[in-house]
Amino acid sequence: MTRQQIVLLGIGHTNAHLVKQWADSSIDNCDLVCVSQFAESTYSGMLPGTLGGQFSDQAMRIDLRALVESVGARLVIDETVGLDTESRQLHLSKLEGLRYDVLAIGVGSMPKGHQQFSGQPHVVPIKPMQTFLTRLDRARNNYANSGEATICVVGGGVAGVEISLCLRQHLQRANVRSKICIVSSGDRIAGGLCKRSLRRLEKLLRQRSIDVVTGQSVVGVDRHGLDTRSGEHIASDVVIWATGAEPPSVLSRLGLQTDADGFIATLPTLQAVSDRRVFAVGDCGTIIDHPCPKAGVYAVRQGPVLWSNVRAVLNDEPLTEFRPQQGFLKLLNTGDDRALLDYGQFSVHARWCLTLKNYIDRSFVQDYQVNT
Repeated sequence: MTRQQIVLLGIGHTNAHLVKQWADSSIDNCDLVCVSQFAESTYSGMLPGTLGGQFSDQAMRIDLRALVESVGARLVIDETVGLDTESRQLHLSKLEGLRYDVLAIGVGSMPKGHQQFSGQPHVVPIKPMQTFLTRLDRARNNYANSGEATICVVGGGVAGVEISLCLRQHLQRANVRSKICIVSSGDRIAGGLCKRSLRRLEKLLRQRSIDVVTGQSVVGVDRHGLDTRSGEHIASDVVIWATGAEPPSVLSRLGLQTDADGFIATLPTLQAVSDRRVFAVGDCGTIIDHPCPKAGVYAVRQGPVLWSNVRAVLNDEPLTEFRPQQGFLKLLNTGDDRALLDYGQFSVHARWCLTLKNYIDRSFVQDYQVNT
């Protein structure tokens, strides 16, 4: 009997759950192969705390080789160049064809609009997050004048605001004085939070002398700063690109049906619309009937559904549908030993909120870190 093979492309929040399940519930006569461009993964929820000095850089990282090998699976570090769904082959730059019986794609997303400016060394997209801190420090070292750096964070969503609030501590540890500005295309920052939370954040930003420019799309970047659609020029030494999600370039090479934005179109079972033996999870997939925001909480909650449905496809059994919830608890690290908790119309800014956030984040990451 021919052995079956599950291939995971990317080991983000959802696919990582399947890897962990493999340790205790591997499928008979089946191999698990994981493909990643990087030998480690990072947990995005801990990046602000790492900038703020509450975590070491390593605390937010997962050693993928150690994780994968600990469950008896195989890790391939390579770049994906194509997909042949008829022959069920994933094509890699170093490996001509990797056969699969089921393929689960979980390659995340990239900041929207970053590619047109990514060739400039002072523009630092927040992803890939594995290399963000290295790229940020390199850009800051190259462009900071007289020990002071003017930094613009492009993107006024929750991620951009949280990074802005924690960034100064990172720079202070390097003895760099900084001016920080948030540039957002929206009319207000941190969309999706309740009004009380928005007012708290706006007050915090004013108190920290972090400028906020709203209603301005960035149309140009040069060595001296940003140009907005309205004609305004904003001076900047370093630009952190933290906008909303767009598909990573690899998705365009797979030939699968996508939504209008280029993310893989899926059924509620997380299966690709164009091939039932392919799953797309986390940010890189869009459930056409029930689209939800590109947020890590949904990727985490898709994990058990993916594991159940991969087994169901291999065993020719009924599949389970993923139904995204309408709202979820949000915890934002505000860089002052406190966090902002937002849920529905409830908002509180306190030390215990940061304790809760750190507990949740540490528990999640430690579940995937393998002691060697």
